[in-house]
Parts: sequence; structure tokens; C-alpha cells
Amino acid sequence: MEQYINELNDAQKAPVLHKEGPLMVIAGAGSGKTRVLTYRIAYLMSQGVDAFNILALTFTNKAAREMKKRIADIVGNSEAKNLWMGTFHSVFAKILRFEADKLGYPSNFTIYDTQDSQRLISSIIKEMSLDKDVYKYKQVQSRISSYKNSLITVKAYFNNPELVEADAMAKRPRMGDIYKEYVERCFKAGAMDFDDLLLKTNELLTRFPDVLMKYQDRFRYILVDEYQDTNHSQYLIVRALSDRFQNICVVGDDAQSIYAFRGANINNILNYQKDYDNVKVYRLEQNYRSTQNIVKAANSIIEKNKSRLDKVVWTENEDGPQIKVHRSVTDAEEGRFVSSSIFDNKMQHQLPNGHFAVLYRTNSQSRAIEDALRKKDIPYRIYGGLSFYQRKEIKDVLGYLRLVINPKDEEALKRVINFPTRGIGQTTMDKLTVAANHYGRAIFEVMENLDKIDLKINSGTKRKLDDFVTMIKSFQITNQASDAFVLAEQVAKKTGILQEFKKDGTPEGIARMENVEELLNGIKDFVEGQKELADATGSMAEFLEDVALATDLDKDTGDDDRVALMTIHLAKGLEFPYVYIVGMEEDLFPSAMSMNTRSELEEERRLFYVALTRAEKQAYLTYTQSRYRWGKLIDAEPSRFIEEIDDQYLEYITPVETNYRFKPMIDSDIFGEVDKSKLRLKKPVSSTPPGKKGPTESQLRKLRKLKPELDQPVGNTNLFDGDLTVGTLVSHTRFGKGEIVRMEGVGNDKKAEIKFENGGIKKLLLRFAKLNIIG
Repeated sequence: MEQYINELNDAQKAPVLHKEGPLMVIAGAGSGKTRVLTYRIAYLMSQGVDAFNILALTFTNKAAREMKKRIADIVGNSEAKNLWMGTFHSVFAKILRFEADKLGYPSNFTIYDTQDSQRLISSIIKEMSLDKDVYKYKQVQSRISSYKNSLITVKAYFNNPELVEADAMAKRPRMGDIYKEYVERCFKAGAMDFDDLLLKTNELLTRFPDVLMKYQDRFRYILVDEYQDTNHSQYLIVRALSDRFQNICVVGDDAQSIYAFRGANINNILNYQKDYDNVKVYRLEQNYRSTQNIVKAANSIIEKNKSRLDKVVWTENEDGPQIKVHRSVTDAEEGRFVSSSIFDNKMQHQLPNGHFAVLYRTNSQSRAIEDALRKKDIPYRIYGGLSFYQRKEIKDVLGYLRLVINPKDEEALKRVINFPTRGIGQTTMDKLTVAANHYGRAIFEVMENLDKIDLKINSGTKRKLDDFVTMIKSFQITNQASDAFVLAEQVAKKTGILQEFKKDGTPEGIARMENVEELLNGIKDFVEGQKELADATGSMAEFLEDVALATDLDKDTGDDDRVALMTIHLAKGLEFPYVYIVGMEEDLFPSAMSMNTRSELEEERRLFYVALTRAEKQAYLTYTQSRYRWGKLIDAEPSRFIEEIDDQYLEYITPVETNYRFKPMIDSDIFGEVDKSKLRLKKPVSSTPPGKKGPTESQLRKLRKLKPELDQPVGNTNLFDGDLTVGTLVSHTRFGKGEIVRMEGVGNDKKAEIKFENGGIKKLLLRFAKLNIIG
């Protein structure tokens, strides 16, 4: 262990060697906090602390796996397996499995994802005959989620007149009734949603003191990563579990608290020293990730925030290049600049695609970037897009598997009962739902007892329902005797799902079949991986829990050499040599929806700090003069965050001229000459002043006030139609290099047919074409 300790600097070593009592590690970006957490756990184990007595809560499952692997390298694989390590949701789901009966749940309860919750809420709104335009299911689901994370149960809601009044004022007086029905339906279905995993853990630890004591005794040493991102519910669980021994270590950075919209409370880290006695505070301020220019620029940004903990991040890394700032006319041109820059950097430095990331404030910004990357044949991956596990065919197979494990899961039942089609329609389902509500039973239980109840359905439909029940029960027998892969393979074949896609025969049908086969491959890999774990069985219940709790960034695509495209929120915890932060404009970043209060603006500034500190070697900031938003072209101005960076760390690379040119459609002679001696001319602000790499901060402020149309770039005004003939080599800002293969038309209708290297053959109208002759 000593050789590993010696790898740490003095600041990192101190919290690792701190054994007893509460401590807080304030870790700046790129300062090695993961290493500190890893080595602290390994050190505790080397000092005789049992691995079973250590609880480590991380931000993602991927982070937990990486840490556990590092710990295994130090203390051995068998001991590392005994650690309780994972996300809040995964660790507390595990506890709830053990203690579920105390709360009236089966140990194999289903975990509803957001889509499942929204489907159920949508059904409830429909059954209550409420206006779906007033009670929008996504908004209702979001509100219920915020209630749960604030520990506002159904009982607490109805006991709080202010909440009831607020919903009534918002013209949603039945919100409490929907909440109540949603909770009851989840309970009846033996299901918990993501927020329940925290709410029910709090309920368990509060209502059952013996359970709290059991886990307080079990978790004698607790470590929490990304503590600034904990919400109120998570905070209370950690407080309760750590109350007995108070050997709690929290690691975080207030400057990277960016999840207030999700309920994260920055006060948890700001007030940590008030929660425990004799808290020891350690600061990790040396950045090992980024160049000095990036670190100093990030410091100059975050120091503008008033609510923050005291620390100064520094680095011994090289100075590195300045942060490059680029102005484009439109978002399409912005995309072309980013793709060209990535292409040039790749060629010049012989770099893989995986060294580049493009970060944006909103998902909708990815479209222009994607278009430009495709034109350059640069492979990319969008994070946060439609997850593999959210595709319809995958949800269908998982629906069957969930039903096998938990027949009370009504959302799964409704999804699969008539897929593939077996003649069980909506009318039958409505009758079953009414009967289930009448008897207070799950729909599947009603289906099992059709002979004992008076349900007006014909004999043919009854036979189909009996066949379905028999099929599910046969799968349950398989599940008891086999691992997850054997069950999944049987379900895919015997339900007829694979046959349905084979029969389809279309490219879409084949793709769906391939996705189902990929799911089976994934389950096989999961089963093999579970054999390495001490307390795992490779069962279907374990697989479904793993899928339910996985995040998009946890998944390994098997092809890492792609440019990463993602929102800044998703980029947290990641790092890339080259980072492009696009859309640096007022009302976009900072967001127009996040500038109502100082705290909101400070969160946006922390978000920019996170974005900038993802870069190791080079950061680019890009903004446009106009951008399409909500279908309209609007004028844009540079973000205030660009101005807040000290000028010495920036280089403005916007060219004075670009390849754009405009050919007038009327003769300028008709307007006569202008007597310039009578005009007061304003001295233009050059985008690259002589002797400087970029404008000063005051000049940039002036630039922001310029109207975009006054700053429109012009092209090569010496280019005439006569210069263009068959065989002329030209370049186009969008299509790249090409050769003219045909000319036709005269005057304003003159056209050129051009064969481009990347874009194929295009016919361009010359009076509008943005062309430059290159040979």
C-alpha cells in the first residue's frame, strides 16, 4: 500500500490517511479526486477495516466499476467484491430488495423508468376524464418527482394547504388525486419509480429504527462522491446512516454544482461543516488535466460567483494555446467551422476522433453539428439520445421479462398482452382493468381467476387470455431453473417476437430483429460477468435491475473512436483533449430561462466552468450572429461569459473575410456617388487588430452592439462568371472542393454543374453560389 500512497501529492495524501471522524475534500476540476477516493478506500482496508463495513456512493455506475477495478488491483479482487459501491439508486435498491416486505413490497419489485411512469400517469389522467392539455402527463410526472425528492408524500401533500392552493391556482386542482392514484397503482403493481428508491429508503430508515441500526452498524465508513449534486432526500439518507460513527468523507466541488433543476441542493456542501462536529477540510487545488491557460481562464470565470467555497485551482502543466473564440454568421456556418477544425486538427496532429467533444447547452443544437460532421465523413456519437433500452422492440422484450419476474406489473402487461397480435383488444383490457380495480387485485390475478368472477367476455377471448397466462407461468418455471440468458432466449422465440420481425422483411423489421439479437448478446455478457461477483446469481431479476439503473454514459458502445456530442450536463466527469463549446450566446448560454435570479445565473456560470474544464489541451468557444430558434431566424449576441474571461487567455480566430460573396442583382451606378467628406464615419472595429491576437474586452463589448447585417462577410469580388469554365477547380463553403463539369444558361440564369469530392454532383445558380477558384 505504501508504494501507492507515495504516488500522491501532499494535498491528496492527507485525506487518504485521515481514518476517523468527518472530513470534506473540496476537489477542483482535474485534481485527482477519484484517485483520492480509491486510495482512501484501499487504505482503510489495509488498516483492517472490513470491506463489508465500507459504503461508497458514486455519480455513475461506470465510476463505481472503475473505482472497484482500481481497488482490486491494490487489495485483491476477492476483497474488492465485498465493497458496497454504486450510485445512490443502485445501492438503495439493493437494501430495499432485502427489506421490501417491511414496506409491503415483494422483493422482486419492478423499477419503473421515466417512460413507464409517464405511461401510467397518462392512463390515470384518461381514466379520470381530465383535460390532457391542462394535465400534461410529462409535467404531472415532473411535479410528482419533485414532491418525492422533497419528501412530500401523498399524506404530506394533502396536509399542506399551500401546495393544494398552488395547484388549484395553476388550474390543476386534481393534482393531489392523480398523485394518490399513481402511488396506489404503483404499490398494487409491485413497482417503484426512481424517486421511490430514495423516498422508500427514507421511509424504511425512519419507520424501522432496528433497520436503521442494522445499516448504521454495517456502514461504519461512508464515502460520497459529487456531494454537491445530492438532493434533500439523498442528504437525509446519508445523515441517518452516518449518524452513529460519523466516519463520513464527502468529496465535491461547489463550482461544479449544476443539477439544481433536478433537485440538487448546493447548500448540502456549503453547509457541511455545520452538520458534523470537528469536520476536517482538505483542498485539492492542483489541476492535472488542463493547460495553464484553460485553468486560469476557468478561475477568472468562477470567481464572479458570490456563493462559493474558498479555493484557487492551479496547475504545473504547460501554458498551452489560448482559448480560441470564433464568430459565425449562422448556426450552419458554426457547424461547418467545428467540423473543419476537427478535421484539420486530426490531420495535422494525427489524432483519433475520440479526442474531440462538442458540447452544447440544449440537445436541439446538435443538428447543425451533425450535418457538418456527416459532410466531412467524421464519425460521431450523440450521448443522451434515444437509449438502446428505450427502443420499442427492446422495451417489448423487456416487458415480457418484467412480467415473468413480477406478474403484478400492469404497465408491462398492457405493453405485451397483444404483441405480437393475439386478438386481445382494448375493450377486453378495459373490462379487465375495471374488474381489477373493483376487486383490488392486479390484472394478471384477475386473468388467473376468470372462472371465479363474472366477466362478460366471449369464450374465444377467454381461451386467448388463458393461453397467455399459461405461457407466462411456463416462463416463470424456466426462470426458477435457469439463468437470465436461457429465459430471454425462450421468451424471444416462444412469444413470436422474433418471428414477427422476420416476417416483416422490411429493413426496419430486420433492424429490429438485429436489436433483439443484440439484447440477447448483452444478456449473455451480463450473465458471464455476474459469475465474477461474490453475491450475484446471473438471474433475470439482477439483469432487469442493472438495465433500469443504467445511465447512457454507463454503456460501452464498443466503438470509442467517435467525436462525442453531448449537452454540458452530460459531460460532467469526462475529459477530452479538444473541446468545442458551441452556441455561446445570450439567452442560449446563459439560458433565457435561467436568468431570473442571481442563484440561477450563478448555476449557469458553474455550468460554463464545467464545460471549459473538460478540455485538456485546447478549448474553442463559438457563437453566431443569427440562429434559427423555434423556426425563426433571430439575431444573437455573444454570451456575457466570453466577456468574463480575462482577455489574455483568449484568441479571436474569426477571419475578416470568409468565402461568402454577394453578386448584386442591380447596377450600383444608378445610385450615383456619395460625397464621403460630408459623412461622420465611425472607425470600424477589426476582428483582428494590428499587433494583437484579438480585440480587447471593451472592443468585444462594442462588437456585441454591432448589427449582424453590418458585419456580413464579403467574398472575392474579383470573381466573374467569365472566370468559370469546364475544368475549373473551385471550393464551396458547404460542399468542399470540386471541378466544374458542365456550364449552361446565360445572365442571371447561368448555372454550373460541379462534381464535389464529398458532396457528389451539384447544379448551382452562379449568381447565388458561394464559390472560390482554386485552380
